[in-house]
Amino acid sequence: MNAPVHRVAAVTGGSAGIGLAICEQLLREGCEVVSLARRPCPLEHPKLHSIEVDLMDRAATAQAAAELARRFDVTTLVHNAGVIRPALLPDVKLQDLDALVELHLACAVQLLQAALPAMKAARFGRVVLLSSRAAVGLATRTAYSATKAGMLGMARTWALELAPAGITVNVVAPGPIRTDMFFDVVPEGSEKERALAASVPVRRLGESADVARAVAFFASPDAGFVTGQVLYVCGGTSVGSLTL
Repeated sequence: MNAPVHRVAAVTGGSAGIGLAICEQLLREGCEVVSLARRPCPLEHPKLHSIEVDLMDRAATAQAAAELARRFDVTTLVHNAGVIRPALLPDVKLQDLDALVELHLACAVQLLQAALPAMKAARFGRVVLLSSRAAVGLATRTAYSATKAGMLGMARTWALELAPAGITVNVVAPGPIRTDMFFDVVPEGSEKERALAASVPVRRLGESADVARAVAFFASPDAGFVTGQVLYVCGGTSVGSLTL
């Protein structure tokens, strides 16, 4: 099918890390980009907009979703915002599980519900959820891996429901990527970081741009025959073992 005249991409967590790289990538490809995050996106670009919102707050997310739908005809939704909250099973707090369900799953439902009318009217839509290599299992990640794995089932269901409307839904699942969130768990420049990089089959950690390029593939108008898929951008760690 032909690309819409005007592509508008909503990106959650677009103020830093992988989300910032995704905003940069999509802007380079000519999209108008709306970042939804607690802080404004630091990029300066005439096609960039920011909506400040705490996506763990259901009511605030509902307001932001309404604003998004009122101001923009969104054609692409990239749900990237995420939090880890690591803990071994005996120390897992149910409030952390609730918070990650809100951010990783409920937020995606709210934002896509708001964007759907414009996508259906255009007979075109691209939805990309950012899961994680941890979805296949990783110690200390009970709440994180459960909710990130939940994204896979949600995306496959949406892919089936929305395909007749010209809307694709896919998942990018990053492995160890050098971001501030990663360095909250693995100190930058530490022996632990070096050992982890050595354990990755490609012998390096990933960069945010690696993930952004994968997102851009799924978001492309040319990717209309790809839906319900999961792409691990993980240096091969999803087919081997990974120890943090």
